[in-house]
Amino acid sequence: QVQLVESGGGLVQAGGSLRLSCAASERTFGRYAMGWFRQAPGKEREFVAAISRTGNYAYYTDSVKGRFTISRDNPKNTVYLQMNSLKPEDTAVYYCAAKYSDINYGRSYDYWGQGTQVTVSS
Repeated sequence: QVQLVESGGGLVQAGGSLRLSCAASERTFGRYAMGWFRQAPGKEREFVAAISRTGNYAYYTDSVKGRFTISRDNPKNTVYLQMNSLKPEDTAVYYCAAKYSDINYGRSYDYWGQGTQVTVSS
């Protein structure tokens, strides 16, 4: 069982930046592909970004390309989401997720965190 704990959310003005962190309990963290998702009020959860288990490959949903960067530090069992040029439409609860795989191009993950709130004011 992998436990994931997100942190780093908060309130920021439009144009600002936040860095989310997701700490994993699993010491074999490096065997898991990781992803970030978000869910805004009244909307379905949507994919944001994903990264391979080695960190060599990453991909993003179109709406965040050029603004968000996913990265990971395997010795620290942590994945990050650097969010720049934030917009009010980025407001959501952000979740990290893990899948025992080299890389995951799908939306099915094995483990999920509890989420962290990001609010972007206009």
